[in-house]
Amino acid sequence: MIDETHNPWTTLSTKQVYQNPWIKVREDKVLNPSGGEGIYGVVSMKNKAIGIIPIDDEGYTYLIGQYRYPLNEYSWEIPMGGGLIENDILESAKRELKEETGFTAAKWTNICRLHTSNSVTDEEGFVFLAQELKPGETAFEETEELHLKRLPFAEAVRMALNNEITDAISVAGLLKAAFILDKK
Repeated sequence: MIDETHNPWTTLSTKQVYQNPWIKVREDKVLNPSGGEGIYGVVSMKNKAIGIIPIDDEGYTYLIGQYRYPLNEYSWEIPMGGGLIENDILESAKRELKEETGFTAAKWTNICRLHTSNSVTDEEGFVFLAQELKPGETAFEETEELHLKRLPFAEAVRMALNNEITDAISVAGLLKAAFILDKK
């Protein structure tokens, strides 16, 4: 029987090597599961990742297009952003949807909890399905140059399946939403 609470790693020491308003990076000296000494770098996020899949009354969804600096490439994604760790994730989702699309939604469903890259970061993400949309004004942040694309939901799922959408939260959220919506 597997003991899922057993941690085979031993932390010998920890030191913070970098910090900014969004992340902290630490380096741990460790003993690995076989007893060997090594180091482990961990990126700790100061926000929870929040993604939203808006679905309008005609079955269309909305993607956000933007140039992603770390990748050095353009990316199509579901509307998303960060919510402070201590904030309610639904309130963060409502704020992000409004900021990036202008929409508010009357119906919200939390469809997914995920860890974005659990070998190097503790980032926790959540994806919401937002329905019964009402249009409004966007409120982009100064670091955002965003483009909004309306398309059939099935087309967004196809883009995820064909590697035209590569953002992990977007892919996971779209596939989970496709499964949920197909079951209704």
